Amino acid sequence: MNILLTSVGRRSYMVNYFKEALDGKGLIHAANSMETYSMKIADKSVITPLIYDSTYIDFLFDYCKKNNINAIVSLFDIDLLVLSKHKKQFESEGIRIIVSDYKFVQVCNDKWLSYNFLKEYGFNVPLSFLTIKNTLLSLKNRTLKFPLIIKPRWGMGSIGIFEAENENEIAVLYNKTLNSIKKSYLYYESQQDLDKSVIIQEKLNGEEYGLDILNDLNGNYLACVPKKKLAMRAGETDSAEIIKNDDLENIGQSLSKITKHIGNLDVDCFYFDGKFYVLEMNCRFGGQYPFSHLAGVNFPKAIIRMLSGEKIENNLITYKAGTIGIKNLVPTKLLEKE
Repeated sequence: MNILLTSVGRRSYMVNYFKEALDGKGLIHAANSMETYSMKIADKSVITPLIYDSTYIDFLFDYCKKNNINAIVSLFDIDLLVLSKHKKQFESEGIRIIVSDYKFVQVCNDKWLSYNFLKEYGFNVPLSFLTIKNTLLSLKNRTLKFPLIIKPRWGMGSIGIFEAENENEIAVLYNKTLNSIKKSYLYYESQQDLDKSVIIQEKLNGEEYGLDILNDLNGNYLACVPKKKLAMRAGETDSAEIIKNDDLENIGQSLSKITKHIGNLDVDCFYFDGKFYVLEMNCRFGGQYPFSHLAGVNFPKAIIRMLSGEKIENNLITYKAGTIGIKNLVPTKLLEKE
């Protein structure tokens, strides 16, 4: 079996996890729009056009056919949206894209849609607004209070995220976020509604938690791994402890049943005022997955078993609570010029 990881970026650990899971019974290919270390450790790699380039899908399709790729796993939100539109095209050649349906990917990528989706199904969510006018009205009515988080509606990582502590800062930081969107790759998705591409949310001053929720290829629940986040860096989990928590596992099972997502669903939660809030969802492997892996689960191997039609052993989806992990950055020399 040969697997292509697209938009692999700096997630070298995901390349290693999938290589170990294949155990020599196939090749891991890594694709990205620019060269990264993750591509160096894959069995094969390729530099692709940019995701929104008109040739991107045709390039991937031809590459997969030439290299006998059986499945594609993407590690980037924008990529998921594009790939989800073309699942049938790839499946016609026997290539399975591990991605949820287009509508749910849209919900995950759009924080306003996520907010309304989660609220509709009864999950606790932070108050959110798309306009300064409605934000100020809620502040006046005392249903909202400072500080507020201002960030891109279609956003990832830490790009364009600011904290407003008073009314004077709202407009200034709103415009700073909008400018950040226009100057980054976030502009592509934000073109859907650039005038409403910034979201304003109440800040939950609580503890951060996360979930890795695994569904099978038909959207059926398999596992949920809760974790308490101990440290964050640039919007990504840097250290975490795997915990046993019935409330979080119930949230995970509910999301699995409601969304029928495919593969892993990465979920950010907060514990605030005695309740768990759901903040964001990413329908892919996220930056918190390594801590689940360290605690004993092996979702890449489980996915490979699914693709092969084999039974998923219980040990692949069972975690050990109390596991604490931390990430490390190691410089690597690619070449030395004379």
